[in-house]
Amino acid sequence: MTNPQTYAAANVDFRYIVHRLLPFRGMRGARNLQITASTKNIHLSTPSVPSGILFLCKTISVRREKTNKRKIFNDPVYGFINIPDELILDIIEHPYFQRLRRIKQLGLTHLVYPGALHTRFHHSLGAMHLMSEALSVLTAKGIHLTPEERQGALIAILLHDVGHAPFSHALEKSIVTGIMHEDISLIIMNRLNDIFNGKLSLGIDIFRHKYKKQFLSQLVASQLDIDRLDYLTRDSFFTGVSEGVIGTERIIKMLNVADDHIVAEAKGIYSIEKFIVARRLMYWQVYLHKTVLAAENMLIKLLQRAEYLARNGEKLFATPPLRFFLENGIDKSDMESDTEILERYTKIDDFDIFASLKVWAGHDDFILSELSKRLVNRRLFRCEIQPEPFEYFYIEEIKNRISEKYHIPEKDMEYFFYSNTTSNYAYNIKADKINILYKSGKVMDIVEASDQLNISVLSEAVTKHFICYPKDI
Repeated sequence: MTNPQTYAAANVDFRYIVHRLLPFRGMRGARNLQITASTKNIHLSTPSVPSGILFLCKTISVRREKTNKRKIFNDPVYGFINIPDELILDIIEHPYFQRLRRIKQLGLTHLVYPGALHTRFHHSLGAMHLMSEALSVLTAKGIHLTPEERQGALIAILLHDVGHAPFSHALEKSIVTGIMHEDISLIIMNRLNDIFNGKLSLGIDIFRHKYKKQFLSQLVASQLDIDRLDYLTRDSFFTGVSEGVIGTERIIKMLNVADDHIVAEAKGIYSIEKFIVARRLMYWQVYLHKTVLAAENMLIKLLQRAEYLARNGEKLFATPPLRFFLENGIDKSDMESDTEILERYTKIDDFDIFASLKVWAGHDDFILSELSKRLVNRRLFRCEIQPEPFEYFYIEEIKNRISEKYHIPEKDMEYFFYSNTTSNYAYNIKADKINILYKSGKVMDIVEASDQLNISVLSEAVTKHFICYPKDI
């Protein structure tokens, strides 16, 4: 009488198992050994199965436990970053998030600071790491957080930038009109929530500032949030601009909660002052650098020209997702109502744009080819920037020189001459405040609490006027 033995063997290479078992068929008591394998099991049938075969089967064919999905990333800024649970790793591995590897954090800033090639992927992981640190600090200070709240906050900060367009802010209003990247991030988060069976719901509420614990939402988006702490630290690191260096670790250690709002303890006030000043310096030295403004406006106008040609019957080279957006005017309602459009959007990244520029550089349309060649080869427009508006006659003189040089009609002047303003708040007194917590329990706005800096002056919007035009006119 046979003594059948069955062993579960999911995810096992059966060819390997059979190869290991066949030599045993010559053993005493195993001459009639029959080996068959289904997709899930190994079946052994023999009058008496030798103990060596039994041990081998138990060793190589036992059902494997679920793979350990706790991973680490080696980040150049913070060192090793732990991925805390399987859901977050699954989100990171999803194509929507992997796309952020192909979107530069600082758009075209690398044309000024060559090291600024880091991506939204780097920033999102770094922000998640700092959020984890901040939550641990708050927990140690007696702020109760459930495991679900902790996970929700990590998911909210991890996905806060998942909706960014190619080259980040540079093309924020070019690919889809009437919608900001935060809105697209929310649409993508809702889609991921469907995919992951509702497990992102709490994180989405935190992201939308709809959760009962408001301080969690403030950690994601406020004037003292985790987003700013990471991008100032990371952007100063990769650009080499030391003025952006802040005491990130010190600030996080000083965080606390008062009346359901994030506050900084008074002994950390100087780190907060440095944070506000550093943000102002980084905006004017990096984010709104005049050459960056020139490059980004050139790219915006180039995409406008490509859209104009595509919507007037011109067959332009483009990847299929990019071609769809060039040929069709897509707005917020389209993104919200049509999942197919969302899928197309999540397939566009920096590579789609730059590959097209390289081909468009040889196009018959002079405007498209000229702007493409200039961006590809870094022959950027000159940018003049100043506090007051430019004089009318000075602008007209530049336009006349452009017209004479390139023989373009007045209606196409917008592609070769740009005039606009840019502004920035170091600290916006009309938005949510950065509050300082004293040992007495008193809470004060940083504007009132600061005794080293006139924060009220830094809170005033600084507006500058700029014009961009070809250098060779």
